[in-house]
Amino acid sequence: MPASAPGRGFAASRPKEPAEGCYASDLGDLPDLDGASAEYILTWAIERFFPEIAVACSMQDAVLVDLAWRVEPRIEVFFLETGFHFPETLETAERMRSRYQLNLVSLTPVPNPAVYSKDGYEACCAARKVAPMEAHLKGKRAWASGLRRAESPTRAGARAVEWDAKRGLVKVNPIVAWSDEDVERYVAEHDLIVNPLRLQGYDSIGCWPCTQPGKGRQGRWAGAEKLECGLHPALAEPLAPPPPAPEAEGA
Repeated sequence: MPASAPGRGFAASRPKEPAEGCYASDLGDLPDLDGASAEYILTWAIERFFPEIAVACSMQDAVLVDLAWRVEPRIEVFFLETGFHFPETLETAERMRSRYQLNLVSLTPVPNPAVYSKDGYEACCAARKVAPMEAHLKGKRAWASGLRRAESPTRAGARAVEWDAKRGLVKVNPIVAWSDEDVERYVAEHDLIVNPLRLQGYDSIGCWPCTQPGKGRQGRWAGAEKLECGLHPALAEPLAPPPPAPEAEGA
């Protein structure tokens, strides 16, 4: 078990609240938590949505799982078992299940799903990642991801709390503002499980046919004009758009 393991239930002490602000969504007003700590963001989300919230984990490292588990050890964590994972990734999943006694759900595609070599990367990702996740999230009100702005330009505009319009639920990105150094520091301080491939130059780890060593997400779908698999669609927008700028006089 990690050091300083908490008791069951929600965290007793909370980080300082961020500046007030809120966005409108289909669930009513939700707070603007940009600038809040990851612990605060997760505490807010779990208190509001548990047990109808799930944490996504690619088994790259245990950072998000550890943060969420410290708030609520019963939190559901889901892993997309595509059928093309590295052995190291599957081993990491089992190590995390054992260490945290994790409420881990492996999501698999329907029989005879698309295959990258025959149907292309887009169809393969859609069938083996996006479809199983969307089917599972239909029973939820919120989900949490480990997405970070520092990972790639495509993620630079992500927010701590977003309205996932495509799926009709709240999306929480607790470590969205973390740098690579923040991640490494948390891993070291809490002696976390890390996928062994991270030590071999894989900054981002997906399925073995389309993942190579590389900085950020550069090793994903190398040689293709693709950085995302569809789990974080463009329709996942801030909970409310900013008001339009006033028109200039005489326009």
